[in-house]
Amino acid sequence: MKLGYKASAEQFGPRELLEFSCLAETVGFDSVFVSDHFQPWKHTGGHAPYSFAWLGALGAKTNQVQIGTSVATPTFRYHPSVVAQAVGTLGAMFPDRVIFGVGTGESLNDVPATGIKWPGFRERQGRLREAILLMRRLWTEERVTFDGQYYRTRGATIYDRPATPVPIWIAASGPTAAAMAGELAEGFICTSGKGDTLYRDTLLPKVEEGLQRAGRPGNSIERMIEMNVEDPLEMEKLAAALPLERAASRWIVSADPEEQLAQIRPYFELGFTHLVFHAPGPDQSRFLRLYAEQVLPLLRAKLG
Repeated sequence: MKLGYKASAEQFGPRELLEFSCLAETVGFDSVFVSDHFQPWKHTGGHAPYSFAWLGALGAKTNQVQIGTSVATPTFRYHPSVVAQAVGTLGAMFPDRVIFGVGTGESLNDVPATGIKWPGFRERQGRLREAILLMRRLWTEERVTFDGQYYRTRGATIYDRPATPVPIWIAASGPTAAAMAGELAEGFICTSGKGDTLYRDTLLPKVEEGLQRAGRPGNSIERMIEMNVEDPLEMEKLAAALPLERAASRWIVSADPEEQLAQIRPYFELGFTHLVFHAPGPDQSRFLRLYAEQVLPLLRAKLG
């Protein structure tokens, strides 16, 4: 089991976020994942640092923590070949530490940046599938000429890339994308707080279905979930516009480590092996130190 930290790029500027993420490694987190947004969830006080540049700084400032996106969209405002170059550079600089988490995207990020008309899920999924195929070819082949439905290259070569291609993890909140993760990816990403039946009856079975369709063993994919956690006072402050009970239904709200364990355990028992913790409070240093001191050792001792 791996325990990670979600660097909240929508909430903090790049320098401050880098300090928090370096602290995460120091206090014992296994990974740091960052989102790749062109625009944050809110305008006032929001942030949206460029993830690939920021990950380069994080890799250089840390020694062993895994680093990656959760998630980026290599389909609209980025051409997959340019993304392959960026991620290949990161992988060459920090071998065996980089994970490229991808998703089908959100109009919030791509429409303002490009002015496109936001397409339906079928096209977004098709673009992601094709982008993954192209990026993997660019990481393993020379002089790649590619003629896809959405993307093309002519004699393209990525000159700086790791000996082993960077693993691609696919984020999914529905059955079709979950099956694609099982079929194509080295990892599956989802978020907590949506009810056990979604994970048990839909998402994880669809991942297995994709694995079987591709003839892959069940242990060939890592299952990651972003755990939304915080203590009651901070949650109440941030959710002032909503009833606390509604906010608490999607987040683990507790100041008691044993209660945190009790609410996290069901996800572990479902089969998730990489838990990434996202706390929305302003005092990230306090969260990281308290969680490392009181919760992470408990999780490792009780869940392995």
